[in-house]
Amino acid sequence: MSQSRWLLGLGPRRVLSLILLFGLLWGSAAAWAGEGVELTLDFWTMAMGLFGGLALFLFGMDQMAASLKAVTGERMKDILAKLTTNRFTGALTGAFVTGVINSSSVTTVLVVGFITAGLMSLSQSVGVIMGANIGSTVTAQLIAFQVTKAALLMIGIGFLMLFVSKRERIRHYGAMLMGLGLVFFGMSVMSDAMQPLRTYEPFLAFMRTLENPLLSILIAAVFTGLIQSSAATMGIAIVMATQGFITLPVGIALAFGANIGTCVTALLAAIGKPREAVRAAVVHVLFNVFGVIIWFAFIPQLAAFTAWLSPQYPDLAGTARLAAETPRQIANAHTLFNVANTILFIGFTTQFARLAEWLVPDRPLAEEGLVIRAKYLDDELLAAPSLALDRVRLEILHMGERVQDMMGKIMPAILSGNRETLAEIKRMDDDVDLLHAQIITYLSKISRLSLTEKQTADLIHLMEAANDLENIGDIIETNLIVLGNERIAEGVSISQPTREVLTNFHLAVNRSVQSAVQAVAQNNEMPARAVIAMKQEISRIADSAAAHQAQRLVAEEPNRIPAYTIEVDIIEKLKRIYYFAKRMAKTVVIESEAEPR
Repeated sequence: MSQSRWLLGLGPRRVLSLILLFGLLWGSAAAWAGEGVELTLDFWTMAMGLFGGLALFLFGMDQMAASLKAVTGERMKDILAKLTTNRFTGALTGAFVTGVINSSSVTTVLVVGFITAGLMSLSQSVGVIMGANIGSTVTAQLIAFQVTKAALLMIGIGFLMLFVSKRERIRHYGAMLMGLGLVFFGMSVMSDAMQPLRTYEPFLAFMRTLENPLLSILIAAVFTGLIQSSAATMGIAIVMATQGFITLPVGIALAFGANIGTCVTALLAAIGKPREAVRAAVVHVLFNVFGVIIWFAFIPQLAAFTAWLSPQYPDLAGTARLAAETPRQIANAHTLFNVANTILFIGFTTQFARLAEWLVPDRPLAEEGLVIRAKYLDDELLAAPSLALDRVRLEILHMGERVQDMMGKIMPAILSGNRETLAEIKRMDDDVDLLHAQIITYLSKISRLSLTEKQTADLIHLMEAANDLENIGDIIETNLIVLGNERIAEGVSISQPTREVLTNFHLAVNRSVQSAVQAVAQNNEMPARAVIAMKQEISRIADSAAAHQAQRLVAEEPNRIPAYTIEVDIIEKLKRIYYFAKRMAKTVVIESEAEPR
């Protein structure tokens, strides 16, 4: 496992837990050692409360996000693809999609895929990324409601839905509700564990240091970068606010830091990815950092406006009032900050795109290397199987483009090419094999996830389609290229009438391969049925070609027998290629017939 993948997994959270544990142990040891402070707190109980609460909170977040992606992922992908015609609809769509699937990183990954596929420009994607920042504040708004009394009820109802219902969608909704309940319950546990700190002077002295906004931003950025969740950072800030530990300006500074820290996920996800992915991550960083820089000097004004806008409790006083008002104010300030940034920068999407392109220029061709890479397969989307399967379809299209390139070149090479041309086509199959291996590896990762019956069927059909496409490449490499070399070795010359017959047959088969790849990539039944319907046409052309060959067999030409053998073998191999194209098409027709109407 690479360092970046380790960081993207549970590694950072384990590191964070160890840091927190050692910090608490050090505090306990310091207190026991009597360094000017009396031990008045049960640090072990507090540590267990904070640890357990944080674990429940993070697990609940993951559970809720995974269920949301499973239920809405594919629908959100369609919405994102259709409603990003300009920067304004792009921002609104990015906010909506991120708010629903609870992950700005997944939205960014989807956007990168659209850019790579040529469905969206980098300039268009900037608006979506800006909107994604707004959508990421939805979780903090939910947390600020502090419905901790209903947490156990949510967990109980969600558990029943998850383990009693047999319907997949109901189970996902149950897991989502259970995850939300765990988020609130974890907050409650952390809040209870922190309560004794209200009178613990060393801790209060540390909290007073957070009045320095630079320190607050730094701490929040590092914390968010470690756990890779700005929502978790905001949740903990809101928990501290419920105990009256932090003021609104401190909460705003922590929100600024969370916005910067959340860029770590996008940057790590871009490691080893195409330049488009790196540029999208850079846009994310530039937008968030510029926003913090602009608003840093206006924290008091933002706090005053947020306090005026948010609910107030004048009947309370001191810490009690701070604990009642500040959580909602922090959540509102977080949302206002991101909305204001989007309004400020939405007119500069083109400039952001150009700056990202300047910072991340295209590699020179010499640096790209000769090894082909998958363009669309991204481990970030494994959390949403429907989106991951959709990326496999795009990668099959990428692989199909290579196979179609081989198909387009092979017939001229067989009929009149030289050994160098045939060797070049043979090398092209190496790229096909590499892409096939990467697709199968990615599908094996998806197969280890919790899949619905339809997703399992889709996975099997996509695996079959990838195998069929790879078989077509192998036929070209191991059979048709051999026939071309035999033609050269035997000194055979293919007559013009025979060339026309073989070329026409080749064009029909090539058309079937193109339609089959299109059918799988788009999950489109129409081209799939067209490929299946070509069976009679292919048989008719093959019979006509065979009859032509039989007539040519008696022709008075040199090397007639070797020529006849090569020509007949070409026809048989083209028929075999059509067989695999038809098999690919049938996977799409089976999928469409299996869907409820």
